[in-house]
Amino acid sequence: MKVKVLSRNPDEYLRETKRDIHKIPRNFDPVLHPFQAAREYTKALNAVKLEKVFAKPFLGSLEGHKDAVSCICKHPSQLSTLLSGAYDGEVRIWSLSQGTCTRAFLAHNGIVRGIAYALDGKHFITIGDDKTIKTWDAISDDEEEPINTIVSKMVLTSITHHRTKPIFVTCGEGLCHMWQETRNEPLRTFKWGVDSLLDVKFNPVQTDLLASCASDRSIILYDTRETGPLRRIVMKLRSNKLSWNPMEAFVFTCANEDYNLYTYDIRKLKTPVNVHMDHVEAVIDVDYSPTGREFVSGSYDKSIRIFEANKGHSREVYHTRRMHRLTCVGWSLDNKYVISGSDEMNLRIWKSKASEKLGVLKPRERNALQVNHTLKEKYAAHPEIRRIARHRQVPKHIYNARAELRTIREKSKRKEANRRYHSKKGTIPFTSEREKNVVAEDS
Repeated sequence: MKVKVLSRNPDEYLRETKRDIHKIPRNFDPVLHPFQAAREYTKALNAVKLEKVFAKPFLGSLEGHKDAVSCICKHPSQLSTLLSGAYDGEVRIWSLSQGTCTRAFLAHNGIVRGIAYALDGKHFITIGDDKTIKTWDAISDDEEEPINTIVSKMVLTSITHHRTKPIFVTCGEGLCHMWQETRNEPLRTFKWGVDSLLDVKFNPVQTDLLASCASDRSIILYDTRETGPLRRIVMKLRSNKLSWNPMEAFVFTCANEDYNLYTYDIRKLKTPVNVHMDHVEAVIDVDYSPTGREFVSGSYDKSIRIFEANKGHSREVYHTRRMHRLTCVGWSLDNKYVISGSDEMNLRIWKSKASEKLGVLKPRERNALQVNHTLKEKYAAHPEIRRIARHRQVPKHIYNARAELRTIREKSKRKEANRRYHSKKGTIPFTSEREKNVVAEDS
């Protein structure tokens, strides 16, 4: 005996609220909808305009430092915990969920140059201008003295911790030292005849690989299993910071003094994979998102820019009237927030997507946002939608500097074209923008 039962999905006929309109089934036959493209274009145009209306990226600031913020450090497993160091030697532990400082103490005599968390997240290591490496307890609120103090023979500028081993690396006046947490003498020293190193970073995927920026305009690669450095490239201007892509072990991006950022593939260091141009002053810091598809940069032009890893221009620029020159930036591990530190003693929290709505979304609201996103992607090449999506308001000093840089670039291109036109064929080789900035490569 067969029994047939009528069944209906409540989502198709029930209303979420009493004032909601009744849902009507739609026929997707294209013959019945001759104006579908025009309607979708209008919806896409309205979606792009509404995105600009709701673009409010600034969430709040963390105040308390008495001097400019010099560095920040994210907790390896807790999203709401952040460390920051200042130019007066003070270190603060912040609770981002509450927006308050949970602990503050004087760690060094002079600038705090770097902070790194240990593997367990219960300890962190700081370095400063007083040539000391100090290990602190991150859990105890009353602990004012370090657990361990190592006196270095040179001024240290940066520190990075290994992803899986109790090992950290510091760099300073021409040397890279590899330390073990339980020893007060370095395990190994790497040297390549440079004056001083500015930054050093462990690769998060290939954990035995190191990269550092030097004051002689070079970027040096190290392997902790080898006795010496692996390879080196020399650029036209100095790189201040670098950041490894957390999803691609062979890609890193460096922040340069020539207002640009350069993405390199370590398998072919002769030319960068991409040149990211939009800043109008020296780029100070860079940090990748946990997805590896985007990164954030901070510059002396008082702005924060978010770049897509495979594109040369930024998709977003953040700035406020009170924010001064950026000193450090970071991307949260949940891919939702960007943290910045600047000269006027404040830490600021921003949304990584300026118009994203935070909090719980209703099902219809989520569906509407997905439809709008799909329509914007579908009609992204249309001139009006592209113009609205690309437009950004920037401060006057950035606007004027960008126009001046554009004039300088056009002038140099015109000069090179004229020299090539009036010279013998082949005497002046054509060099792309990517090839111009690498001077030498050593191995």
